[in-house]
Amino acid sequence: MNDHGQQADNPEASVFDYRINRADGVAMPLSEFRGKVLLLVNTASQCGFTPQYAGLQALHDAFAERGFSVIAFPCNQFGAQEPGTADEIQRFCSTRFGVAFPITEKIEVNGGSAHPLFRYLTSAAPGVLGTEAIKWNFTKFLVDRDGHVVERFAPTTRPEQLVDKIEALL
Repeated sequence: MNDHGQQADNPEASVFDYRINRADGVAMPLSEFRGKVLLLVNTASQCGFTPQYAGLQALHDAFAERGFSVIAFPCNQFGAQEPGTADEIQRFCSTRFGVAFPITEKIEVNGGSAHPLFRYLTSAAPGVLGTEAIKWNFTKFLVDRDGHVVERFAPTTRPEQLVDKIEALL
């Protein structure tokens, strides 16, 4: 395993092979979510798509008891729209949108410093015309109970548009 908990060069890798820190700095191996359907989202607090936090929380509330979780990955790579500290991000999300799903430490999702999880996600589910790079905040990755990426969604895809796809995996 590497320093992020990923099995190096493993074609059978899944999101459960990775770990990251929660916003409070506590380690969060994604293996904690084994057996759950996940929606992994790179987020930002000062983005035009930020109101999607409300829809993401609604999805989380609707399906958590059936084995579903949203996980937010704050990122400041797009227009510097996530400038806050981890504490500020957490407070903003819980106060403004009632977010109760996990929020991680701030990460990068593109380039040489991209978190290995996002290198895996973008490789497993390329975007339009096969491009791997994430284009903007609130790109979403739907993951099945086995930790495999099922589909990638653009920032413009609203959380409520994912209900049928989530239900099909539950």
